[in-house]
Amino acid sequence: MAELTLDVARKILDAALAKGVEKKFKPLVITILDARGCVKVTAAQDGTSLMRAEIAHGKAYGALAMGMGSRALFQRAQEQAYFIDAVNTMAQGRLIPVPGGVLIMGDGGLLGAVGVSGDTSDNDEICALAGIEAAGLKANAG
Repeated sequence: MAELTLDVARKILDAALAKGVEKKFKPLVITILDARGCVKVTAAQDGTSLMRAEIAHGKAYGALAMGMGSRALFQRAQEQAYFIDAVNTMAQGRLIPVPGGVLIMGDGGLLGAVGVSGDTSDNDEICALAGIEAAGLKANAG
């Protein structure tokens, strides 16, 4: 399986941040994890609120942990709240089941995940998708 390189992660990060600036979204934190769940790169724009880094990480981590984008986790939480709550308990609260966590897919399969937090969840997801697309990779948001 191919790896998510630092250069590719930075390209995703830069494009996601640029999309947020272009759309005039609130300040964002973007975290990119590799397929093992290790942080490849993370950045916070000036003016983000205190917990945004943890939320961005939780969106990406949840997508990786469950093998689906956080939009799908959000839908599952609405349909099976007890299940998502139980999984989040097992994950020690590190799962954020709202849009903004997107799996990064390459030709060889799963490469990692992007988590974005700072604006609305839908807007966060827009930035994550833009970053992945700019890197020429496929996204799985849910």
